[in-house]
Amino acid sequence: MLNRLVPALLASLIVGGTAAAGPLALTPATHQMPDRAVQPVAAPGPNLGGGFIEMLFGGSPRAQPQPSSLGGYDPSQYYQPSDAGTPQGLDPRYLKQEVDYAGSEAPGTIIINTPERFLYLVEGNGRALRYGIGVGRPGFTWAGVHNVTSKREWPDWTPPEDMLKRRPDLPRHMEGGPENPLGARALYLGSTLYRIHGSNEPWTIGTAVSSGCIRMRNEDVIDLYDRVKVGAKVIVI
Repeated sequence: MLNRLVPALLASLIVGGTAAAGPLALTPATHQMPDRAVQPVAAPGPNLGGGFIEMLFGGSPRAQPQPSSLGGYDPSQYYQPSDAGTPQGLDPRYLKQEVDYAGSEAPGTIIINTPERFLYLVEGNGRALRYGIGVGRPGFTWAGVHNVTSKREWPDWTPPEDMLKRRPDLPRHMEGGPENPLGARALYLGSTLYRIHGSNEPWTIGTAVSSGCIRMRNEDVIDLYDRVKVGAKVIVI
């Protein structure tokens, strides 16, 4: 069914190359997908979970974390804004903005368009909030319908066994904090290992880099976290 659904959904999306977005519309067929169903889109790969990228421990050094009112740390310390206020290396169209929404999903629903690399939060009255995201790299993308089953602030991270076999140099456990790959917040999806979570690498937003998780800038995932309730419907296409 997904083979019929995805083209219909994507055909209803008006994707622009600039910050202005057209209406997002979903067909009624979306409702026919069972909750907690996951269907592969790309070639299958091992289920590594966690949204972790292989280059996590590389890159430039980061500043010493400082306490703040945002749950213990200030995410804005971990990027350098340009003169225009956009983090260096981030396309401005991936910044949070309000857009038109022409679909029938209820307010509070999260819609993740993997090819677009946008996450939409339906607001009602024909409007939605749109956030830029990072998605699974080839072999790790997926589609389905879930619900947010739990939420965590500055979540801990434990690499799955499959990942540890591939990368025995990884830590067995990481406490939550600015250096943690799950970032400032995490929304857990159904019974899967997939999450919508923050990132300490904001320049990866708009790219396909994760092991299946949906990553956001820390500022954006904090904003989403505060707006979304446990039980919210999440549609991934």
